[in-house]
Amino acid sequence: MRIAHLSDLHLTRGPLAVEPAAALADAIARLLVVEPRPDCVVITGDLADTGHPDEYATLRAILRRCPVPVHLLPGNHDDPAALIASFGDTPYLGNGVSPAYTVEYPEATLVIANSWVQGSPAGCLGPAQLARIDRALAARPGVPALVCLHHPPVPVGIPFLDGMILDDAAALAAVIEKHPHVVRVLAGHVHRDTSALFAGTLMTTAPSTFRQAALRLHDAEPPGYVAEPTGFLLHLLDGTRCVTHSVAVSHAAALRAF
Repeated sequence: MRIAHLSDLHLTRGPLAVEPAAALADAIARLLVVEPRPDCVVITGDLADTGHPDEYATLRAILRRCPVPVHLLPGNHDDPAALIASFGDTPYLGNGVSPAYTVEYPEATLVIANSWVQGSPAGCLGPAQLARIDRALAARPGVPALVCLHHPPVPVGIPFLDGMILDDAAALAAVIEKHPHVVRVLAGHVHRDTSALFAGTLMTTAPSTFRQAALRLHDAEPPGYVAEPTGFLLHLLDGTRCVTHSVAVSHAAALRAF
């Protein structure tokens, strides 16, 4: 199974709307010419820049042209209520009306989590959602699973961003450690391609489809953004083996089919 992992679209309105929308269209164009084509797409949050309904309308218009399944979850810039208003009861939210849901493919279980906290750039899952993740993972112990959320549960070495990761990461680790069939934890928020061991598996953050955070390691000031390539991750699942590739979109002579 092939899972394309996009993140941090930051779709917006007004005169600044063209660039992030075009960047998302380019990312989808690039993933559609991967051979074989990905089986699904997971987008790990910050779909919108302010959570305005018009931003989700733009997202819906772009995704309508994507022929493979797409699974969405909110980030700290999103408004879960507006997201549900635009995508509730559609396959984009697992045919439900919650930003936390489970998708069961024959080859993999995708456990989609909502780490959004009102008014905070940091994330939290909470006891009820942690229990739901535990139940979803326990339901299919023989099938590889991926847990997907916006906020990384481990520091990534950029002090400013490390101050706004998942607050209850230890509780999530306690859940995941019970389930050795979790082959990846997918996250976003960082606007960079990073990876780290977490709870007996590998956590990966996808780069932004729009703009990348600078690699500011030496102090806790905001890192700002740099003109590094946009892209996405491609997770190749073969039984219990999972390999992750980083795929550049901009700054590359990429084929387009979208």
